[in-house]
Amino acid sequence: QLQIVESGGGMVQPGGSLRLSCTASGFPLMDYKVGWFRQAPGKQRGAVSCISADGTMTNYVESVKGRFAVSRQNNTVYLQMTSLRPEDSGVYYCAADWNRNGHTCGILPTYTYWGQGTQVTVSS
Repeated sequence: QLQIVESGGGMVQPGGSLRLSCTASGFPLMDYKVGWFRQAPGKQRGAVSCISADGTMTNYVESVKGRFAVSRQNNTVYLQMTSLRPEDSGVYYCAADWNRNGHTCGILPTYTYWGQGTQVTVSS
């Protein structure tokens, strides 16, 4: 069974940091490009970042550039979030598409496999 699991969410004060992790079971995540998305209450799910299967390409939405960093090591993809703001709050989802040795990724929500999400709350 193919499954994606996110972890690392929680509550943090503005200006704080969190690191999210994305792991997979049933398939080698290292052969997949991965996207991070988030959804705040009452809003549509939106893109945050992505990383290519070979790790050479990353993309970020403008609002997180310079604050978030996506990386990957073996079968785990990380989203390091710093200088968090209340507007960063929401459920963060990891998504994956097979793309072995691929060097591109996209931030459209067209990925095949999705996790259940992890909650991030930024509040004082």
